[in-house]
Amino acid sequence: MVIRSGKFKANAREALADPQLQRAMSNVGVGFVQKRRMAMDKLPEFDALRDQARDIKNHTFQYLDLYYEEYEKKVREAGGHVHFAPTDGDARDIILDICRNAGAHSVTKGKSMIAEEIAINDHLEENGIKPIETDLGEYIIQLRGEAPSHIIAPAIHLNKDQVEASFREAHTGLDENRNLDEPESLVAEARSMLREAFLNADVGITGANFLIAETGTSVIVTNEGNGDLTQSLPRVHIVITSLEKMVPTLEDATAILRVLARTATGQEMAVYNTFSTGPRREGDPDGPEEYHVVVLDNGRSSMIGTEFQDMLRCIRCGACMNHCPVYQSVGGHAYGWVYPGPMGSVLSPSLIGVDKAGHLPNASTFCGRCEAVCPMRIPLPKMMRHWREREFERHLSPFSVRSGLGFWKFFATRPRLYNFTAAVAMPVLAALAGAKGYLKALPLATGWTHYRNLPAPEGRTFQQQWRDHLAGVDE
Repeated sequence: MVIRSGKFKANAREALADPQLQRAMSNVGVGFVQKRRMAMDKLPEFDALRDQARDIKNHTFQYLDLYYEEYEKKVREAGGHVHFAPTDGDARDIILDICRNAGAHSVTKGKSMIAEEIAINDHLEENGIKPIETDLGEYIIQLRGEAPSHIIAPAIHLNKDQVEASFREAHTGLDENRNLDEPESLVAEARSMLREAFLNADVGITGANFLIAETGTSVIVTNEGNGDLTQSLPRVHIVITSLEKMVPTLEDATAILRVLARTATGQEMAVYNTFSTGPRREGDPDGPEEYHVVVLDNGRSSMIGTEFQDMLRCIRCGACMNHCPVYQSVGGHAYGWVYPGPMGSVLSPSLIGVDKAGHLPNASTFCGRCEAVCPMRIPLPKMMRHWREREFERHLSPFSVRSGLGFWKFFATRPRLYNFTAAVAMPVLAALAGAKGYLKALPLATGWTHYRNLPAPEGRTFQQQWRDHLAGVDE
């Protein structure tokens, strides 16, 4: 995937001017936010589970090397293979080698953001192997040649009429007069097109929500069942995941599962929670002959022990973006890389560098909703501030921002001058506003007044009121 995070402002302007996108994004509140609230209200111990989930992940990171060794040992005992990939290029090469050794011509894929991160589809196609997305949303955007715009609902940016048009364009062998007016008919058509792909695939690739050190198990959470077909029908199953997905025990995994679905889709549990341990054993009715787990680092290990380690607790539920006013306005593609929303604003600079993704931590109102709804209690606003500091330290911020902050610092570090200037400026601004009570334009504030009116100050400054308060003067 081409990195376009540095063009966030231009991407956002384009998104805001797209009526189709704006209509699609209006469904986020109903589709996710309300359902999450209803699911939480039915579980009184939800906050206690969040604390437990946070503590499980923090403990795991403290002993990650030991749990990784145990996981690898258990996978091998079950007949599988673990491959460690330091970089995205290493992961692509490992997967391609496995596919070539299997003589693969086609590969079915379950939804995986790690697969997006390493751009495995493009790599396989360039080497003569056809990847076929089997998640409905991923299948739709693959037909359209687009990237996911959400980590659990990759086609959330599309409306039904756009999906219908894409199906009619791609499925040319079907009756032109078929009815595709209802979501059910669209799902049925996708299912019929994917059925042959499931049966003919040589290799199946899935992601993993969890890796369990105790048993060498990988876990996928889906609502469509495509992941089960992807990993059980082909001769070879490849799990592509990242090192922070590790948890110590089965009990730990199930504890986090209790908050995952509720936070992501408002369900008590996802429809399918599939636990896979190694290849098919003697007597098993189905399953792959080979089982490979590719564990990607790609910069994650360097986050451990830093102010960004908490980001590794993320379980990819999407709650932060569902509740983010910025994401709700511009959608996922504006963020320019794999991970959108508040979690992407922290994770993307960590993985691809603040020089490429430095705009993203600025795409926040700092309302705090992302942290409030996060099931893993990740302090997202705090880490976005850290990235803003890094951006400023490296002189990556625009000159207007740096000069504006320097101007403000000059006054802020001189309290008497600051208080005097504020005391003089407030009545002047109020006079300029007049009876309207707001200003339509103001020098040095066009970034605000170009889009909205600036409310005029009322009364005295806070410092003046505070002094009176301490002196016991009545208002």
